[in-house]
Amino acid sequence: MATLDDHRLRQREYLLQISRAMTAQLDLVSVLSLVIRYAVDMTAGTSGLIALYEDEHGGELHIRASARLPREDWPAFVRLLTLTPAALATQGEVVLREVAADTGLPLRQMIALPLTLRDTPVGLIYVFRAALNVAFSADDRQVLQDFADQAAIAVSNARLYQSVLREKQRLDATIEHSADGVMIIDNRWRITTFNRTMEQLTGWSREEAVGRPCAEVLGIHNLQGVNICLNDCPLQRMPFTSNPVVEGQILNRDGREFYIQSRYAPQRGPQGQFLGALANVRDITLQKQEEELQNTFISVISHELKTPVSIIKGFAGTLRRDDAHFSVEQYRDGLHMIEEEADRLARLIQDLLDVSRLTAGGLRLEITEFALPSLVADVVRSFAPTVGAHYEFELRFPDEMPPVQGDYERCRQVVSNLVSNALKYSPEGGTIRIGGWPEGEFAVCYVNDQGIGIATEEQEAIFRRFYRVDNRLRRETQGSGLGLFLTRAIVEAHAGRIWVESQLGKGSRFVFTLPLGRHKLRD
Repeated sequence: MATLDDHRLRQREYLLQISRAMTAQLDLVSVLSLVIRYAVDMTAGTSGLIALYEDEHGGELHIRASARLPREDWPAFVRLLTLTPAALATQGEVVLREVAADTGLPLRQMIALPLTLRDTPVGLIYVFRAALNVAFSADDRQVLQDFADQAAIAVSNARLYQSVLREKQRLDATIEHSADGVMIIDNRWRITTFNRTMEQLTGWSREEAVGRPCAEVLGIHNLQGVNICLNDCPLQRMPFTSNPVVEGQILNRDGREFYIQSRYAPQRGPQGQFLGALANVRDITLQKQEEELQNTFISVISHELKTPVSIIKGFAGTLRRDDAHFSVEQYRDGLHMIEEEADRLARLIQDLLDVSRLTAGGLRLEITEFALPSLVADVVRSFAPTVGAHYEFELRFPDEMPPVQGDYERCRQVVSNLVSNALKYSPEGGTIRIGGWPEGEFAVCYVNDQGIGIATEEQEAIFRRFYRVDNRLRRETQGSGLGLFLTRAIVEAHAGRIWVESQLGKGSRFVFTLPLGRHKLRD
């Protein structure tokens, strides 16, 4: 009797050691391997397997680990998994012999016990013996059942940990690939999480940023250059707000400036103490630039509309005065000025309509084939009466220049805009050269002036809406900043492209391409 008690005590101690070993493991595969190995050892079995109910497979049993059973033989045991507990008692031995015959494994006895946690089935443990002379005892079954209860807890904990780990990995992936910058700070205002977009916005690598104060890395400044993070942190403003927002400029470590909006989701304790926060940082530079363009639009357009209207009204009021006596020549000059300003007003309105159509995607082209040199000559003739003697036009096209394919009036608008700009920004006069040549499937055309030139950093910006070059002529020349924007849009609508080559003080050369026609023009 003492020997049996000692044996049971050793089993209990062994079971306690095993339970501690299993609870120390959180990896599901490792836990399952421990469970089945210890189950076989405790019951003096020769092999065993463990199967779990899988939700993703309709709640069916699937083998997840084994002890001393080759993995390639697992499919043969599926027949055992389909047996109900009642069927196991009556048919289990028969099915076991069939499995043994198919696999060649020494399988003569079997014990199968459920893994259950709070009346919820988790899985089944199967232990096999090769010998027939030593049967599984009631004590073996009780020890294995006690072990199974502990194993079910360990398996559930490992599954829960695995689920949490997967969720964390999904969250990490979402944060990492977010189009917005995401930064998490702790209760000491130090960065703990820093995603890829934050690296791009700030120029800080996450290895450098993590552990540093957020004010040092992000450093949002207002328009006066004051560091908002240091002097007016939105998370410290009283009274506390649930989701404070701050906007300002940041300076990337490579010298680029971004205008950002940072939204914070702070965590606070019961007494309102700061526990940390998540910051969602969005680059709104383009949005701010668009707002500035809209403000510029209102300013420029109001001025450009007001000027011709004022001139028209002034001349009309003067000419209709009853107490004034004007000569025929004076009447003609006044009416000519009214006509010019009305034309200017009509051109501006047309430009605004074209911009509206472009924005709505409704710029339609009437495609024909025409001679580009003839179009250019026509444009030059229209400017000739209005330019002074200190300007000279020079056309350079080959005699056999093939026709181009496009919308004649829109292409005329392109050339007119470029010639107008060449004259406007060549206040000292000079030669305006316009020429072109065929190249592949396109005609290349250029307008060259000897004017003040364009700074390198502005050469791409000049094609934006409402943008005007920042120089001394900006205040002296009329213009809405729409001409080059429309010019590029028209050229690109023809599948062409446009660019500028310029140096300050040495003039500018605008170059654009148009598709060549399919036929030669007749004289």
